[in-house]
Amino acid sequence: MEEITEIILKNESLIYSIANKFSKYKSKEDLFQAGCIGIIEAYKNYDKTKGVKFTSYAYKYIYGEISKFVREDRSIKLSKDLNKLKNKIETAKEHLTQHLMRIPTNKELSDFLEIDLSSVEQILNYKDPFSMDEIIADDISMHELIKSANPDYNTLIALKTEIEKLKEPERTIMIERYFEDLTQSEIASNLGLSQVDVSRKEKKVLAKLKHTFN
Repeated sequence: MEEITEIILKNESLIYSIANKFSKYKSKEDLFQAGCIGIIEAYKNYDKTKGVKFTSYAYKYIYGEISKFVREDRSIKLSKDLNKLKNKIETAKEHLTQHLMRIPTNKELSDFLEIDLSSVEQILNYKDPFSMDEIIADDISMHELIKSANPDYNTLIALKTEIEKLKEPERTIMIERYFEDLTQSEIASNLGLSQVDVSRKEKKVLAKLKHTFN
């Protein structure tokens, strides 16, 4: 137990740095607790003989646990009555589509259900605040966070192999960013570039890698 506590304390700044990326979620302490679960899971599965730094390995575990917590603790939810009404409108929409041989208008739905038109429009225009494709942290979508929540060494090794193929300064940027845990500012200082240049090059490489691994 003492060893796990020591691991958490040693990586406290890493957990908070990831939690701070979720700017839409107010309670950073709740996110920190979720991140602690992630780092414990990473610690249980980490094998130092594989040559990957613990912080690099733990990063995705922490991201995965925090994103999971955010999904399960949505701060904005449809009330039960609103959900019931939404399902009622969707059922009516299917029925009228079959009967009219076309998609019904909101007014037709309103008349059919004997519900105020503004209520129908409000429900149909409702957008889930935590949809799978919403960007929630550092240009990373929920879908990407879920997909990256279960890292393995084969993926890390394949990623490093692809990075080694890059030309400079992109190669150094990616190695220092993802395998040496440096910030964009630190990398910019090392390479004599602006942080904007580092950010732009990093995003370009990430887009290329995403295409390679898909």
